[in-house]
Amino acid sequence: GKFSWPGELEKFDDFSDLTYSVAIGTAAQRKKALEADADIYIINRENVDWLVNKSGIPWKWDVLVIDELTSVKNIKSRRFKALMKIRPNVNRVIGLTGTPTGNGGYMDLFGQFKVLDMGQRLGRFIGQYRSWYFRPLATNGQIVYSYGLLPGAKEQINKKISDITISMSAVDHLDMPEKVEVTYPVYLESKERKAYEAMKGDLIIQTNGGEVTASNAGTLSGKLTQMANGAVYTDEELVVEIHKKKLDALEDILESAVGSPVMVIYWYKHDRDRIIKRLEKIGIEYDDIKSDGSIARWNKGELPVGLVHPMSAGHGLNLQEASDKMVFFSIPTSLEATQQVIARLWRQGQKSKRVTIYYLVTKDTIDEHILKSLEDKNMTQASLIEAVKAELNKEATI
Repeated sequence: GKFSWPGELEKFDDFSDLTYSVAIGTAAQRKKALEADADIYIINRENVDWLVNKSGIPWKWDVLVIDELTSVKNIKSRRFKALMKIRPNVNRVIGLTGTPTGNGGYMDLFGQFKVLDMGQRLGRFIGQYRSWYFRPLATNGQIVYSYGLLPGAKEQINKKISDITISMSAVDHLDMPEKVEVTYPVYLESKERKAYEAMKGDLIIQTNGGEVTASNAGTLSGKLTQMANGAVYTDEELVVEIHKKKLDALEDILESAVGSPVMVIYWYKHDRDRIIKRLEKIGIEYDDIKSDGSIARWNKGELPVGLVHPMSAGHGLNLQEASDKMVFFSIPTSLEATQQVIARLWRQGQKSKRVTIYYLVTKDTIDEHILKSLEDKNMTQASLIEAVKAELNKEATI
C-alpha cells in the first residue's frame, strides 16, 4: 500500500537520500509518476500487467523487487505472464514473502522461483516440476485435486533453491512481542443446537446424503462456518440467524479491553452486518480499516474497533501502531490469509510486549476442525474435505 513503502523508506538513514515515485491513481497519474525522475518506483501488483502491456512506457528498470512474492505463484495469471515477459530485461530480482509455501505447499514455489531465475532451479515447466517431486493425492478420474511431495523431495527442492534463498525468522532477528493465541469457546443452547442440526440435516440431504467431494467441499465448509458464526445465507440470499453466541463473546472481549483498540476479523458480509448492529447497540465506535483515513485513525488509536476482512488487509498494511488485540469472529479456511492478517499486529514496531489473538470457536462445529488444521499448519484441500466430512457425519447430540 502507498502507506507502507514510503513510510518504510524513511525509517532507514542509509537510504534516506534515495528518491521515490509512487505510481497510483488514474492511468494518467501513474504514467506521470513512472516518467518522473526517481531512484525507486513503486507500483501495486494489480497494475503490473498494465505497466508491461498497456502503459506504453518502455521498460527501463534493471532491478525488480516483488513484495509478497506469493502473489506471482499462479503461472496462469496475467501478472505472472507480464513479469516473465520483461524478466530477461532485468538484472536482479528480489522476492519478499513471509509465506512462500502458503496453502499450496511446495507446489506454490514453482511460479515464484521461475520469476526469480527463469526456471533454472525448479525447471521451466510446471509439468516437469510436478513429475520430479510430487505424486497425486486426491483424484477424481483424470482430474488431480491435490499433490503430495515424494519422499526426500522437500530436501531436494530446498537444496536446489538454497543458493538464492535466505530465510530469516522474525522471531530470531527482530525484537518481536510475545504472541498469545486464545481459543475462546462458545456453547450453543439446546434450542440453538437444534436449529443448527436441522440446517446441517438439510445440507446433508442436498449433497447426495452427505458425499463430500473436492468440488463441493468449499461450499459446504462455507455453509458450516457461517452456521457456526451464527447466521447463514439461504439459496435466496436471505440471512437466517441461528444464534448470537459469538456476538456475546465479542462484546465480552471488547468490554474487558476497556476502549483500547481491538481488530475484529470477519469473513462473511452477514458477520460484518451483525457485528456492526451489535456495536451500535452497545455504543462502540468502529470503522472498516480500508481507506487512508481509517488507517490513519486506527494507527492513532482513535478507533475502538477496526473491522478487517483477511483478504483485503492481508498484504503490506502496517496496522500495529496502536493495537495489540485481534479477534477472529470467523475462522478463515486459509492458512496464508490467517498468517498475513496476524502479521498486521504481531510484527516489528508493535509497541506492546504482548499481542493477543482470540479465536471465537463454536463448540462441536467445523470451527474446531478448521482451527486444528491452522494450528497444525495443514490447511489444504484434503484437510478441508476431512473437516467437512467429520462435521457432516457426526451424529447430532441434542
